[in-house]
Amino acid sequence: MPEDNLEKFAPLFPELSLSPEEKYQIEPFFTNLERSVFVVPFLPPEMIGALCSRTSRAKEDLRMIFLNEFIKPFLADKSEYSEALSSLVEFLHKYPLELIFSNPKGREFYIKWLAQYGDDSIAQMAGTHLLFSGISQIAIKHFEDMRVGIAPLEKSTRYLDYSSKVNGKYLYYADPTLAEMGLMDEYRTAMDNLFDTYALLGKEFLEFLKKKYPDEKELVLKTKAFDTLRGLLPTAALSQVVFFANGQALEYALSRSLKHPLGEIRWAADAAFHELTRVVPAFLRRLESDASKEYQEYLAGRGARIREVVKELKLDANVDKSEWGVKLVEYDKDGENKILAALLYPETHEPFEKILGKVVKLSEEEKEQLLARAIRGRTARWYKIPRAFEMANVAFEITMNIGAWRDIHRHRMQTQMRQRFSVHHGYHVPEELIEAKLDNKFRAAIEKVEGVFYKIESKDKNLAQYAVTLAHRLRFLQRQNMRAFMWESELRTIPTGHPDYRKIEQEKVKLIREVYPLLGKFILADMQDYAFARRDTQSEIEKKEQELRDYFEKLK
Repeated sequence: MPEDNLEKFAPLFPELSLSPEEKYQIEPFFTNLERSVFVVPFLPPEMIGALCSRTSRAKEDLRMIFLNEFIKPFLADKSEYSEALSSLVEFLHKYPLELIFSNPKGREFYIKWLAQYGDDSIAQMAGTHLLFSGISQIAIKHFEDMRVGIAPLEKSTRYLDYSSKVNGKYLYYADPTLAEMGLMDEYRTAMDNLFDTYALLGKEFLEFLKKKYPDEKELVLKTKAFDTLRGLLPTAALSQVVFFANGQALEYALSRSLKHPLGEIRWAADAAFHELTRVVPAFLRRLESDASKEYQEYLAGRGARIREVVKELKLDANVDKSEWGVKLVEYDKDGENKILAALLYPETHEPFEKILGKVVKLSEEEKEQLLARAIRGRTARWYKIPRAFEMANVAFEITMNIGAWRDIHRHRMQTQMRQRFSVHHGYHVPEELIEAKLDNKFRAAIEKVEGVFYKIESKDKNLAQYAVTLAHRLRFLQRQNMRAFMWESELRTIPTGHPDYRKIEQEKVKLIREVYPLLGKFILADMQDYAFARRDTQSEIEKKEQELRDYFEKLK
């Protein structure tokens, strides 16, 4: 199945430094210790959940964290658990995972009912954890574009330092095709300059923050520095990511990746296939069929087919540069009435159309009373609002920096459609860097990358996406129902959120309050600004929650 020389697309991977004893202690718990892609087949749910949850703050490979935090301390304490753990390690060495996982009944069942008869629903009944120690933001977002059956968690760019090197090289992806284009040296120079600037400004900006906030904790200031400077990181930056997915989602993830135009994504899919077949081969059996290969070609070629039409219509003749901001491009003018009618619907036996007709005739005061009584008691944002709010849909076109967009992208159940990563919409310069008089170095590093981007784009639009930074702006569409909107806007405006996406969500709230003033009264969004993302700040949401408590109390 793999194409020739696919390994040439593998990202830079720092090999694990393990003694023979350490290797013996953790080898049975992972499908390999030598490669950057691996599966965790044999750990209790709480243990694997705790390990994978470390991803967002993990500086090391998760296998090293497992060794140092989950194995070594307990093997050394000579407790009953230590004895059991040691015995388990010995047992798994004697009976390797391929043998343990090859139960004939289970495997034959899935080969028959999934691979042969196509009963896809049964592939949702089990899943596994797939980990990548280092793939680019481009590849990560490709896999995270999936909505159903997959749960990702990746290394944070807000809380961790990305300036480290491996064998004298910064951790970013360099596609070998760039060498064939004669652009590899120029690309590497621009990338290295980004990371050099990131490391330099990290020190200079931290000193600025210490002088400006002398009473603030250094850990908070370091986080602020990473947070502010992450825009210098390229989309080629390598990061650790873990996916928990059921069998159906894993099959689709590989189907949409094995023939992808980008070599890194093809390599990642093939490497994942190799590791997953050691644990769940029956789930992936169909991938090697002729029908599946045709499907893979269909998925991979869709972009190229559409680009032919774009070229024919000359849609990219003059790129319309978009500044930061939000546009409400669609909303249901009867949305509030539909939500109110849907609230009443389960408690009646009348058809929806008839209920809606009665709601339309209610006064504004009666409508407000109905809505207030339906959600009376909702005085905290984590209280779920009724499903009736899904009856109204809104759509936004948003332009924001890629770094902050990554958090909005996590709301995967909504309809999100983005344009390719590019430099066409400019980039965001943090106000704090301007204040610290460090913005010129920031701009110079980014503009050097832009020159490389245009050269690559003239030859390959997909490949050019690697020569983009997290500071560059991205334009995308987001379509969501009002239930999803309220969850997202209330979550993403809290004081601990990033200021860049908080501003976007606040703009969305303002637009919705204009078109849905009744619903707007009950949105628990924090419309304040905060210098630091932090947990110890009295937020506007808490004040709004108290206002609602008082309001609901009057209804009684």
